[in-house]
Amino acid sequence: MSDKQVIQKKTTIRYFILAMLFIVTTFNYVDRATLSIAASAMRKELGFDAVTMGMAFSAFGWSYTAMQIPGGWVLDKYGARVVYGSGLFLWSLFTVLQGTVGFFAGSAFAMLFGLRFLMGIAEAPAFPANARITAMWFPTHERGFASAIFNSAQYFALAVFTPLMAWTLHAFGWHYIFYWTGAAGIVISIFWFKVIRDPKSHSGVNQAEMDYIEAGGGLASLGDKKTPIKWNYVRALVQNRQMIGVYLGQFCLNTITWFFLTWFPTYLVEAKGMSMLKVGLVASIPAIAGFAGGVLGGYWSDWLLRRGKSLTVARKTPIIIGLVFSSSIILANYVDSTVLVVAVMSLAFFSKGIGALGWCVVGDTSPKEMMGVSGGIFNMVGNLASIVTPLAIGYILKVTQSFNGALVFVGIMGLLGAMSYLFIVGDIHRVELKIDKDEP
Repeated sequence: MSDKQVIQKKTTIRYFILAMLFIVTTFNYVDRATLSIAASAMRKELGFDAVTMGMAFSAFGWSYTAMQIPGGWVLDKYGARVVYGSGLFLWSLFTVLQGTVGFFAGSAFAMLFGLRFLMGIAEAPAFPANARITAMWFPTHERGFASAIFNSAQYFALAVFTPLMAWTLHAFGWHYIFYWTGAAGIVISIFWFKVIRDPKSHSGVNQAEMDYIEAGGGLASLGDKKTPIKWNYVRALVQNRQMIGVYLGQFCLNTITWFFLTWFPTYLVEAKGMSMLKVGLVASIPAIAGFAGGVLGGYWSDWLLRRGKSLTVARKTPIIIGLVFSSSIILANYVDSTVLVVAVMSLAFFSKGIGALGWCVVGDTSPKEMMGVSGGIFNMVGNLASIVTPLAIGYILKVTQSFNGALVFVGIMGLLGAMSYLFIVGDIHRVELKIDKDEP
């Protein structure tokens, strides 16, 4: 038996799992972005002003942010397969129902706000689950790339589906954007339950792949272990200087993300005078750049690790450089041509993609016993930006009647995020909890 194990070629099921994470995360972001594409048409039909639209954009963020810690707790208790799959089905259903709000003119805003709020609850465990699954399935030296792949799904979603949603809006009306994207997610949720398993219980994984994952620092046995979560563990985590810096960095990074997910199409229409069909094509270009930056950032980080650099250098170098250059978005205030606007936005989104390794850092630093809760805290703080960004930009527009201040706000956040990693995070290492099993 030992001779067989020596010569046994390891399976590559982990890459199939990663592909599934990429697909699900793509639709996670497609469903978030539906409202940004439909916004201009909805404002005209339903009479929403900029502040009302900003409130509708932020509805998702309120619940998504508030449910991060509870979502992480549920994830640690019941596992990623059940929690993530159920969430996928529910948020897709809520997306479909958003297409019906126009039929209830008197209560359209309340219904839209409520459905976006419910969608945020359903999506809350998604990214902590991504981090948990990649920590289980991938060794440390492959985790940067794996995290970059699922994280880059957000750019892929915008690049591929923004033109499709814009065409749907033009051909069929805004209602069908919600109908079709939501229906696709429901179908994918059925497939999820058929194919996703923990490494130890997946029939396609052989011992050679299991040994490879575990020898490289992967937490393949994590799915079998349940640790009672106590608030003093949570308190120790949120008081850790390294984690505080990571949390702040993610808030700043997500500010850039949520500008593109909410106000960017409206910016192109209202500030740059583009038609919605043109926006569908133009808005996809920065997203393609973001996708390229995301993949490059993960590959760069793992390459540095393989070259013998410390985990700290390998993770922080792409993050800091990416966040600094993402502030180039401010330059869009000083150009008028479509080509230059697209070039500036593409540079900013490419740079943001390079720096989007926060989830990889969470996989490297979270206590083994609290992967879900730790990811939930990280995502809760980071996604405060999903509330602050659309509301802040809505008020900036109302007061100034210009997007210039909004772009300055977004650009400054990139610089603040870089400083957080540079001066607060320190050395990157896994946090170890002192767990007393006899503690009541």
